[in-house]
Amino acid sequence: MAEVHRPELFDFHGVSLTQYFTENWENVQNFQARPDDILIATYPKAGTTWVSNILDLLYFGQREKPIPIYERVPFMDVFHPEIGAGTDWADKLPTSPRLIKTHLPVQLVPKSFWNKNAGYDIVYVARNAKDNVVSFFHFDRMNMDQPEPGDWSSYLERFKQGKVLYGSWYDHVSNWWKKKQTYSNLHYMFFEDMVEDTGQEIDKLCSFLGLTPSVEEKTRIVGEVHFDKMKNDKMANYSTISVFDFKISPFMRKGKVGDWKNHFTVAQNEEFDEDYKTKMKDPTLQFRTEI
Repeated sequence: MAEVHRPELFDFHGVSLTQYFTENWENVQNFQARPDDILIATYPKAGTTWVSNILDLLYFGQREKPIPIYERVPFMDVFHPEIGAGTDWADKLPTSPRLIKTHLPVQLVPKSFWNKNAGYDIVYVARNAKDNVVSFFHFDRMNMDQPEPGDWSSYLERFKQGKVLYGSWYDHVSNWWKKKQTYSNLHYMFFEDMVEDTGQEIDKLCSFLGLTPSVEEKTRIVGEVHFDKMKNDKMANYSTISVFDFKISPFMRKGKVGDWKNHFTVAQNEEFDEDYKTKMKDPTLQFRTEI
């Protein structure tokens, strides 16, 4: 196998990114949203694919011809020699609404999505920091297009400092939360709530989007988006992407709440909690690290 050259992180507009997310920057910033677009925004590894799949099933049901999730819900931010530009994929989407995903912090989202009068809907998913960093660590190990993760303890330190792709988790979840207070077309979801009661969270999502699926349809979707089912579905589990090394770790690993307990030492957990208190200032934004 050819030697893999992983990209380097650098500071870009105050956020840690790699060349795969900056080379098409102008087109990302000038991306023209359409009034019925739905933007799915998350910090990486917070349930993006899960919500993407739920929304795709709600709007388009079971497709006759299977299409990978990354084609149904293009990743707007990315530009890669093998797959081209995410903005081009989004522009080519034949569906209405277009479902588009981003990991951008709120201040870097293309301006066209913030036209209140057009009523663009944005769905944001947040996951507790401890499980999020564990998931991100395993993802960075298996994704050869991510910066070298190093060992767990050094990765955890970099995560706290925001020196991982897409920068600070703390800023990301907090600034999107703050945006929700002034932008009514933003639905803020928590990964932990989705794990605890998927059906209830789908109900809330439908209420936000003005959708009224039948009881049968909703039950079917809850079954379709069960973690184990998606993990084994080639159209949802990203197993067709060449830069992902599934021998190291699957793209969908556990999908659980509380797996951080298998990674954090007692000392790491105490330090993390202390650091967390200094960085998370908004008392209205609360996360659960177990359910």
